[in-house]
Amino acid sequence: MLIRKLFGFESAHIVRNCSTDRCRRSLHGHSYKVEVLLEAHALDHGQMVYDFGLMKTGIRDVIDAFDHAVTFWDRDDADYIAACQRLSARWVSIPVSPSAEQFARIFFVMIDAILQRTIMVNGEQDVCLHSIIAHETETGYAQCFREDAYNPRMGEIALARILFSEQVRSEWKDPDFYERLLRGESFTNPAVPHQVDLG
Repeated sequence: MLIRKLFGFESAHIVRNCSTDRCRRSLHGHSYKVEVLLEAHALDHGQMVYDFGLMKTGIRDVIDAFDHAVTFWDRDDADYIAACQRLSARWVSIPVSPSAEQFARIFFVMIDAILQRTIMVNGEQDVCLHSIIAHETETGYAQCFREDAYNPRMGEIALARILFSEQVRSEWKDPDFYERLLRGESFTNPAVPHQVDLG
């Protein structure tokens, strides 16, 4: 079974080397929608694949980090990168060009790492990330599956090369959240205080 949770953020970028002159040479923004699709073949104690409320931390934090931020490719022009960092308190540096396709891959890699490091305590079984859909516009989106996220022909995405500005990090509920993720530390979902025996 699949479940889907929809998130949104506003972000600016330049997509170097693309076909459209406006997009490759001008800073511009989009109202992004990100769909996170989770899959499992069993249900937890609440009869859910994965409680939607559990996505309000961790998963939402990494998506919200891009909100009202400028996102740039870490191999872009050095003067452009320096200007982004100097003139915007909220910025994200990524190891690939910030196209819709690469946003979908970036979110897949980050959310996959979060889920793999999450200790689930309410009977969740074989929950995994099925895909990410990144809507750049009302009519255009990219969908990333596992084989796309880790495909070296599309550019390697190492978590350590995704950098967030100081302001972005300071706004997380746990400012060390991403550092903990990089270190491979575990995250534990909240315990269920008591369970009702439904026979």
